[in-house]
Amino acid sequence: MGAHELELAGERLWLLAEKAIWWPAQAALLVADAHFGKAAAYRSLGQPVPHGTTQANLEGLEQLLERHPAEQLIFLGDFLHGPGSHASGTLDQLRGWRRTRPHLRILLIRGNHDHRAGDPPADLGFEVVPEPWLLGPFSLQHEPHPHPERHVLAGHLHPVFLLKGRGHQRLRLPCFHVGRQVTVLPAFGAFTGGFAVKRKPGVRLFVVGDNQVWPVGASEG
Repeated sequence: MGAHELELAGERLWLLAEKAIWWPAQAALLVADAHFGKAAAYRSLGQPVPHGTTQANLEGLEQLLERHPAEQLIFLGDFLHGPGSHASGTLDQLRGWRRTRPHLRILLIRGNHDHRAGDPPADLGFEVVPEPWLLGPFSLQHEPHPHPERHVLAGHLHPVFLLKGRGHQRLRLPCFHVGRQVTVLPAFGAFTGGFAVKRKPGVRLFVVGDNQVWPVGASEG
């Protein structure tokens, strides 16, 4: 799958087309904003939304883990969407997947939706911690606030970039937003929406589409 190698804070990272980061030195996969159970939470409120998003997210995680020799999977917040995400159908699928990866260390850095939803059930075997979580030269967070000493890897914003073509064509693509102090990952979840971002001085954007990751040129956007 197309990926983009990037050096940040002296570390080699891979921006992945699956909307995650592979950190070889730590054998770690970083994922932001999975929002498991979001569709179930909306359906519990009577909203007609798609089925199958939990399975799609789990299949995406499994593809990542099959391609990368990860010893730890780190969620940068918003693993569950809300209290309605504790629906039995959602949790049963998560438990079934976890049984296939019983020895994988899974760390969740609580995000704003995690505070609302509550921690994942204990039998999923997650290590749940508040932000920031310091690892190597990085501060791993959910909220993309600068850290006084370390480069931040965060989520929360669900960044997307608007590509414009001839004939008023427009395409919204998830993107990695890489700043001088803070890097924001795109939302991993299949039903999450996005916040449009623009190129600014000191910011690099890498869009995801067609199983590729590529940098946005200065003339685009």
